[in-house]
Amino acid sequence: MVDEWSWVKSRSIHKGDSKQPCVICREEFRLQTQVLLSCSHVFHRACLQAFERFSGRKCCPMCRKEQYETRVIHDGARLFKERCAIRIQACWRGYVVRKWYGHMRKTVPPKDKQLRRRFFETKLQELNDSFVQYCHTDVEAFLNDIDQSVSSSRRVFHQFEREHVSEPQEDDWQKIQEKVIQRDTRDCPICLTALCSARLETETGRTLAQHHSNRRTVLLSCSHLFHQPCLEAFEAFCVEGRPTCPLCRSPYHKILV
Repeated sequence: MVDEWSWVKSRSIHKGDSKQPCVICREEFRLQTQVLLSCSHVFHRACLQAFERFSGRKCCPMCRKEQYETRVIHDGARLFKERCAIRIQACWRGYVVRKWYGHMRKTVPPKDKQLRRRFFETKLQELNDSFVQYCHTDVEAFLNDIDQSVSSSRRVFHQFEREHVSEPQEDDWQKIQEKVIQRDTRDCPICLTALCSARLETETGRTLAQHHSNRRTVLLSCSHLFHQPCLEAFEAFCVEGRPTCPLCRSPYHKILV
């Protein structure tokens, strides 16, 4: 008998009866008690009892089989709980993403020129509004707000300058090379081995390293020297959008020397 009911339930699950509405009331099962008939059809228990009471006989509303047996199941309730959990998770994830997106729009300037200009105009308007708001309040709080605004503005402009570094001209590179010669740099700060450059010479006429080295030397716009493979390896592992100098942490342009 247990095997027969297992076969009946597996047949009902295969047909997906619990996923469909009750054929008597045409409503979903949700958390209401449902019964499984020996003919593998599923109904609300209350709907089946009402059908039997008004029909005056005991027969399946679907296949008209008489003298059937029933078992209480909870497949519809389980499916309803799963759908509710999925909806709750989707709503929560949507709330988190919307909150994160709103925070990003308020703090991170966009890359488009027009949108970036509008972003900074909005920030400036917010600062002006805050100034007007605190004009008639405590002076100490007003000054603290000014200090915080100036600090945030400095961070924004510093970020803007880091993202828009102009490339040095030929005369600028000449001055940078003179700084390197005065500093008398001989070793690569990354691998700590001798540098090799045929263009940069010290005041005594000696080159910065041995000429037999086959690794080219890279000069950065911040006047620091590195081996080309060493700098390329550093740039490959840089997690920021634009790499910075390994020594002074400033954005740079580079040339081979």
